Amino acid sequence: MPTISIGGRAVGPDYAPFIIAEMSGNHNQSLDRALALVDAAAAAGVHALKLQTYTADTISMDTGFVIREEGKSLWEGKSLYQLYKEAYTPWEWHAAIFERARQHGLLAFSSPFDETAVDFLESLDVPAYKIASFENAHWPLLRRVAATGKPVIVSTGAATLSEIDEAVRVLRGAGCRELVLLKCTSTYPASAATTNLRTIPVLAETFGCLVGLSDHTMGIGASVAAVALGASVIEKHFTLRRADGGVDAAFSLEPEELQLLVDETTRAHQALGTVQLCVQASEEKSRIFKRSIYVAKPVAEGEVLTVDNLRIIRPGDGLLPRHWDVVLGRRAARALQPGTPLTWDALLGEQTPAA
Repeated sequence: MPTISIGGRAVGPDYAPFIIAEMSGNHNQSLDRALALVDAAAAAGVHALKLQTYTADTISMDTGFVIREEGKSLWEGKSLYQLYKEAYTPWEWHAAIFERARQHGLLAFSSPFDETAVDFLESLDVPAYKIASFENAHWPLLRRVAATGKPVIVSTGAATLSEIDEAVRVLRGAGCRELVLLKCTSTYPASAATTNLRTIPVLAETFGCLVGLSDHTMGIGASVAAVALGASVIEKHFTLRRADGGVDAAFSLEPEELQLLVDETTRAHQALGTVQLCVQASEEKSRIFKRSIYVAKPVAEGEVLTVDNLRIIRPGDGLLPRHWDVVLGRRAARALQPGTPLTWDALLGEQTPAA
């Protein structure tokens, strides 16, 4: 897989996963809380902070459409327009939020939901763009984002394979050269059983681009497992405290959990290592803790070695256990005391190849 650069940071299989902290509407319409969320994300060690850039009027109309999912939705009974008025991040906050992120050394960018949002974000010189799952079939938006020439991260939730293929073709045809596809399950929260992480390497192979996970499950287990399957980018919603409420709070990580996500995905990436089918240098000293053949009872010179006077025990400084059948029935070349590791020169007769 290729390596890409987001705001000067290398992202790809050879690097620790790129962790994106998604603020979404968890600012609860308070700029002070939004800035506190930036501080918390930076303290947790994430690499990037992400917003969502829309207004209720750029994403929907007050048509009266109400969310009805028989109690399965966090937003049951709300109209789309009402939900977006509650969840949106005021555009006049973006500059202050991005500046706070820069002060912490964090990259900051956003998910635009229409072309006017892209134009606005361009004025803030964002380093990348994220396409939300529900916008991955919005071809005019895809073309506008691709035309910026900046890296594009696309969530693939609620999309068929052909729709993902169309989105990739539209983006590449419009100039996108640095692309990341995120496996995503567009339920809020998502369950582990519907996360289907085995899709990640298939996306990578099919589209020849970097892959990752937009994770709406509770906890960090899915994200850590995703790294083992090749995820180079992890996106996770976060909040200060779930008890504070908010449109996305129920499936968002708290700061301590966000730091754990950073730490454990980094460890998971380090643990992948390379294919190792031999003893590593770091293991050489540990070979002494393997078993070997030892004298278990006093043995006189010329006495036959048997299962009664020999044992296979630790440490491993005698003949290896694979020589057990060769050693049994041989005679001792000299008197042997219990606790002595057996060696070839302690045996009479024809020598056996060295251990």
